[in-house]
Amino acid sequence: MDYERAQRRVLTVLVLGQLLAGAGLAAGVTVGALLAEDLLGGPGLSGLPSALFTGGSALAAILVGKLSQARGRRPGLATGFAFGALGAVGIVMATAMESLPLLFAAFVVYGSGTATNLQARYAGADLATPERRGRALSYVLLGTTAGAVAGPNLVGPTGAVAESLGLTPLAGPFLLAAVAYGGAALVISLLLRPDPLLEARRRETAALDVAAASSSSTGSTDVPLQVPARIWTGDVITGVAVMALTQFVMVGLMTMTPVHMRAHDHAVTVVGLVISLHVAAMFLPAPLSGYLVDKFGTRLVAVSAGLVLLTSGVLAAVSPPQSTVLVSLALILLGLGWSLGLVAGTTVLTTSVPTSVRATVQGQADVAVALAGAAGGLLSGLVFAWIDFRGLGFALAALSLIVVAAVRPRRAAGSAAGSVAGSVAGSAQATAG
Repeated sequence: MDYERAQRRVLTVLVLGQLLAGAGLAAGVTVGALLAEDLLGGPGLSGLPSALFTGGSALAAILVGKLSQARGRRPGLATGFAFGALGAVGIVMATAMESLPLLFAAFVVYGSGTATNLQARYAGADLATPERRGRALSYVLLGTTAGAVAGPNLVGPTGAVAESLGLTPLAGPFLLAAVAYGGAALVISLLLRPDPLLEARRRETAALDVAAASSSSTGSTDVPLQVPARIWTGDVITGVAVMALTQFVMVGLMTMTPVHMRAHDHAVTVVGLVISLHVAAMFLPAPLSGYLVDKFGTRLVAVSAGLVLLTSGVLAAVSPPQSTVLVSLALILLGLGWSLGLVAGTTVLTTSVPTSVRATVQGQADVAVALAGAAGGLLSGLVFAWIDFRGLGFALAALSLIVVAAVRPRRAAGSAAGSVAGSVAGSAQATAG
């Protein structure tokens, strides 16, 4: 199978899996805080489910990364989605039993689906050429759009199904999540061939062998090293910082928006629509974010992400609570800022790390992203209870400036890991051709 054909097949299967996984992702985003508010009797800890499933995704990111590094993307992603489905089933059971301990434990397991949904973007970039890496991973993010946007709008219908089964209506989206994540696990397990990481590693090894043979025949010793001495370079740390800060701001504002809207008498269906628009803005502009990264570089796009998030926080703070249009616009900008930051940070990370350690480092990076999301979800509820939604918006707007400050100027020589990854990727493409 030639290089381009293999990449097209991989992207097609990943997008199909993401179409399903997006619906699973939307459940916790849309009604997790509302479910906790009902069971706990107040908004103060309504950010706890978000903190739990994003915290659970931190653990899952490590496990999925290690499994992918050892056995390939296919078993890593399929296992992660399967555990996401198991967590969704646990949440439904917890609501039926009215068991808070089971609910909280299930949210942690449910976070596996969130982590895996994000880890899939790395698989889309494994076989991509350096000049198309941003767009390749963005297509995988785009695949999440349909399910993630449809999910919040299915709160009503799935709630009716849940009621017919004797469950609380808010359990309905998690019934959908169980089916969606389970379906994604099957698609990845059965169809993701060739395994993109194993294939990229094979091609990289072949390119290194060719380079070594060529150097031997000419007497040259200029052969790229497969593993640089230092993995966590300045570029890698910057990429992770941008993704983590972006995630903190996004989760913090998104988590409390449903609680804020319901407190001002917005119907649950309206809340679902606003969250749908937000999720669409997270994933639908992904190809644009990827194009901008490939065209103008990661630094400019990362700075733009911080400025868009800043605008979102300010708009959320000053918008009248009754204005669905302005609250929606704030959440749309929030999603767009997240898209820009995630694609820029992911491209930096993928470009700077060779395949020999890539999945492990990516898993570790996503731990930081997940923990940032967990902190954003938990602290947002406390800040909301303390200084209301307006104060939360201004606080997150101020924090967005750190995204801009985190972007480091690029050194002229570039990172060792980046140069190795770039040279090997180019050689691998030539070898495949």
